[in-house]
Amino acid sequence: MTSGDQCISIHPYFRVPPERDDAVMKLCEQFVDRSSREPLCLYYGFTKSEQTLHCREGYRGAAGVIAHLDNVGDLLQEIMELCELFKLEVHGESDELEKLKPVLKDFSVEYFEFKTGFRN
Repeated sequence: MTSGDQCISIHPYFRVPPERDDAVMKLCEQFVDRSSREPLCLYYGFTKSEQTLHCREGYRGAAGVIAHLDNVGDLLQEIMELCELFKLEVHGESDELEKLKPVLKDFSVEYFEFKTGFRN
Protein backbone atom coordinates (compact mmCIF):
# COMPACT_ATOMS: atom_id res chain seq x y z
CA MET A 1 0.00 0.00 0.00
CA THR A 2 1.30 3.46 -0.80
CA SER A 3 0.15 6.39 1.26
CA GLY A 4 1.11 9.14 -1.16
CA ASP A 5 3.23 10.49 1.70
CA GLN A 6 6.68 11.08 0.27
CA CYS A 7 8.23 11.75 3.70
CA ILE A 8 11.61 10.13 4.20
CA SER A 9 12.75 9.99 7.81
CA ILE A 10 16.36 9.42 8.73
CA HIS A 11 17.50 8.11 12.10
CA PRO A 12 21.25 8.30 12.72
CA TYR A 13 22.60 7.28 16.14
CA PHE A 14 25.99 8.50 17.32
CA ARG A 15 28.10 7.42 20.29
CA VAL A 16 29.64 10.60 21.74
CA PRO A 17 32.75 10.37 23.93
CA PRO A 18 32.16 12.44 27.09
CA GLU A 19 35.19 14.64 26.44
CA ARG A 20 33.78 15.62 23.02
CA ASP A 21 30.23 16.35 24.14
CA ASP A 22 30.54 20.16 24.06
CA ALA A 23 32.13 20.20 20.61
CA VAL A 24 29.48 17.82 19.24
CA MET A 25 26.62 19.88 20.68
CA LYS A 26 28.04 23.04 19.04
CA LEU A 27 28.05 21.17 15.73
CA CYS A 28 24.43 20.13 16.35
CA GLU A 29 23.48 23.81 16.61
CA GLN A 30 25.10 24.40 13.21
CA PHE A 31 23.23 21.43 11.72
CA VAL A 32 19.92 22.81 13.02
CA ASP A 33 20.65 26.31 11.75
CA ARG A 34 21.47 25.14 8.23
CA SER A 35 18.66 22.60 8.08
CA SER A 36 16.08 25.18 9.16
CA ARG A 37 16.60 26.95 5.81
CA GLU A 38 15.99 23.87 3.63
CA PRO A 39 12.59 24.11 1.88
CA LEU A 40 12.20 20.30 1.67
CA CYS A 41 13.02 19.66 5.34
CA LEU A 42 9.87 18.78 7.31
CA TYR A 43 11.47 18.55 10.77
CA TYR A 44 14.91 18.37 12.27
CA GLY A 45 16.39 18.09 15.75
CA PHE A 46 18.55 16.15 18.15
CA THR A 47 17.76 14.03 21.21
CA LYS A 48 20.25 12.54 23.64
CA SER A 49 20.33 9.69 26.12
CA GLU A 50 23.56 9.50 28.09
CA GLN A 51 26.26 9.22 25.40
CA THR A 52 23.90 8.34 22.54
CA LEU A 53 22.95 11.22 20.25
CA HIS A 54 20.05 10.78 17.84
CA CYS A 55 19.00 13.08 15.02
CA ARG A 56 15.28 13.21 14.23
CA GLU A 57 14.90 14.36 10.64
CA GLY A 58 12.28 14.17 7.90
CA TYR A 59 12.26 15.37 4.30
CA ARG A 60 9.91 15.67 1.34
CA GLY A 61 11.14 12.72 -0.66
CA ALA A 62 14.58 11.64 -1.72
CA ALA A 63 15.16 15.07 -3.26
CA GLY A 64 14.93 16.60 0.22
CA VAL A 65 17.46 14.14 1.63
CA ILE A 66 19.89 14.77 -1.22
CA ALA A 67 19.57 18.55 -0.82
CA HIS A 68 20.20 18.16 2.91
CA LEU A 69 23.34 16.08 2.40
CA ASP A 70 24.65 18.70 -0.02
CA ASN A 71 23.91 21.42 2.55
CA VAL A 72 25.52 19.80 5.59
CA GLY A 73 28.15 17.49 4.07
CA ASP A 74 31.05 19.32 5.71
CA LEU A 75 29.33 19.21 9.12
CA LEU A 76 28.60 15.51 8.69
CA GLN A 77 32.30 14.91 8.06
CA GLU A 78 33.18 16.86 11.21
CA ILE A 79 30.73 15.05 13.48
CA MET A 80 31.92 11.67 12.22
CA GLU A 81 35.48 12.64 13.17
CA LEU A 82 34.32 13.42 16.72
CA CYS A 83 32.05 10.45 17.39
CA GLU A 84 30.95 7.08 16.06
CA LEU A 85 27.91 6.66 13.81
CA PHE A 86 26.82 3.23 15.04
CA LYS A 87 23.35 2.93 13.54
CA LEU A 88 21.60 4.51 10.56
CA GLU A 89 18.00 3.87 9.58
CA VAL A 90 16.10 5.35 6.63
CA HIS A 91 12.30 5.02 6.52
CA GLY A 92 9.97 5.71 3.60
CA GLU A 93 8.15 4.45 0.55
CA SER A 94 10.10 1.95 -1.54
CA ASP A 95 10.41 4.11 -4.67
CA GLU A 96 11.92 6.97 -2.65
CA LEU A 97 14.25 4.60 -0.77
CA GLU A 98 15.55 3.21 -4.07
CA LYS A 99 16.56 6.73 -5.14
CA LEU A 100 18.67 7.05 -1.97
CA LYS A 101 20.55 3.76 -2.09
CA PRO A 102 23.22 5.00 -4.55
CA VAL A 103 23.61 8.25 -2.59
CA LEU A 104 24.03 6.45 0.76
CA LYS A 105 26.14 3.55 -0.57
CA ASP A 106 29.11 4.49 1.63
CA PHE A 107 27.07 4.11 4.82
CA SER A 108 25.78 0.99 6.52
CA VAL A 109 22.04 1.72 6.26
CA GLU A 110 19.05 -0.29 7.39
CA TYR A 111 16.13 0.60 5.10
CA PHE A 112 12.56 0.40 6.36
CA GLU A 113 9.83 0.32 3.71
CA PHE A 114 6.49 1.97 4.51
CA LYS A 115 3.68 -0.58 4.78
CA THR A 116 0.58 1.10 6.20
CA GLY A 117 -0.45 4.25 8.03
CA PHE A 118 -1.14 7.93 7.52
CA ARG A 119 0.24 11.37 8.22
CA ASN A 120 -1.85 14.46 8.97
